[in-house]
Amino acid sequence: MRVEANGLTFQVVDEGAGPAVLLLHGFPDSSALWRHQVPALAEAGYRVIAPDLRGFGESDKPAEVKAYGLVTVAGDVLGILDRLGVERASVVGHDWGAALAWLLAMMVPDRVDRLAALSVGHPAGFFTAGWEQRQRSWYMLFFLFEGVAEEGLRYDDWRLLREMAAGGDVDRYVADLARPGALTAALNWYRANIRPETFAGLGGTPTPPVDRPVLGVWSSGDMFLTEEQMTGSAAYVQGSWRYERLDGIGHWIPVEAPDRLTELLLEFLRSDA
Repeated sequence: MRVEANGLTFQVVDEGAGPAVLLLHGFPDSSALWRHQVPALAEAGYRVIAPDLRGFGESDKPAEVKAYGLVTVAGDVLGILDRLGVERASVVGHDWGAALAWLLAMMVPDRVDRLAALSVGHPAGFFTAGWEQRQRSWYMLFFLFEGVAEEGLRYDDWRLLREMAAGGDVDRYVADLARPGALTAALNWYRANIRPETFAGLGGTPTPPVDRPVLGVWSSGDMFLTEEQMTGSAAYVQGSWRYERLDGIGHWIPVEAPDRLTELLLEFLRSDA
């Protein structure tokens, strides 16, 4: 379905009835990331809402870099929930969607019942995770170079992207990003939110703790994110904290371990924590 919010038009999956669960994808994905979880959660008695975030999939793609700041994107999500008549939701995010989910829990805790963060921990945990995490985040710095990053990713039939996205829906990513303006729109998430000083170990803006139940899920085959940045998130959670490690699974948990993830999400959503 098409939903207008925050001055843009979004493609949104809205299935099932019951307590709302909001699923937020990351780079270079779309709501298709959640194709295994949407029907399972809806069948289990939840209303499942999964938008294509701005710059991705079938949603609008503003040209300006500043249009992709996380606070602005949070406004998109809240606007979508408002248009759908949803006051509160449990939020599940992966990659950039996890960063967005953390932000929502900090900004508008009254709209968030609980939070499941996949792959990406609390921002403060990320900034304090040390040198190994900065090494793994090399691509973020590369993505900041306008034009250079686009050319590098497209080179040799998208070879670099295909290598980076191994385990994900690579052919879909290539097809989506090959559309006019789509690749730059996706990279603008990094350009609007990542600062070079992060890579000098200077950290980021102080962020408040999260006073909601939180499930953190990290996978041992993730090339981009260390376990420390997820486990360290516990220090920034004032609600209950549960951590799950998935061994032998890569970065794209929802498609690489769909059944296990759905099981974990249902346990978490049904828990009293």
